[in-house]
Parts: sequence; C-alpha cells; structure tokens
Amino acid sequence: MSASAEATVLITHDVGLHARPSVKFTKLAKSFAAEVEVAVAANGPWFDAKSIVKVMAAKAPKGTVLHIRARGDGAEEAVGALVDLVQRDFDEDRDHARSA
Repeated sequence: MSASAEATVLITHDVGLHARPSVKFTKLAKSFAAEVEVAVAANGPWFDAKSIVKVMAAKAPKGTVLHIRARGDGAEEAVGALVDLVQRDFDEDRDHARSA
C-alpha cells in the first residue's frame, strides 16, 4: 500500500494563486516523487499540482481554502511542504525584500 496524505490550507496571499505563486507551487510539487493533486473544493475537481497550466487555471483568490493530496513516495512530505509554502505567502515578502 502506497503512502498518502491530505491537507487544507487557506490562501492569504493578496493575489491568491496566480502567476508567481503558481510557478513556485508547481516547482515545489515537481520536486517530490509523489503524485500531487490540488483542488479548490473538497469534492474536486482535482488537478495535477505539477502542471502550471492547471494550477493557474484554478484562479484561486485570497481567502480560498486549497485542498492538497498526494500519493506515493514522499506524499506526507510533499503535502507538508506545499502547505508551508502557502502559509508563507509563497515567500513573496522575502522576494520583495531581496529586490528592494
């Protein structure tokens, strides 16, 4: 039986899950071997979290509860890392501090 994990996280970033945040999200998802999916509703539709096109198509604004699930090797780590990224507002504050 393969490992699986699920979690939800509230998007608090001002622009939600749009261009830069989506790139960061999918890049992090791709760093794990597990199959990672994301949805903006608990009952789906679920889509591939490693696809920038599909993640951006979700158009998840600030205040959206993002549902993340993973199956396979590193599933728990993948979900934890993605939740952490969203909770850190996709590191946007850190990025702006570097460019200032």
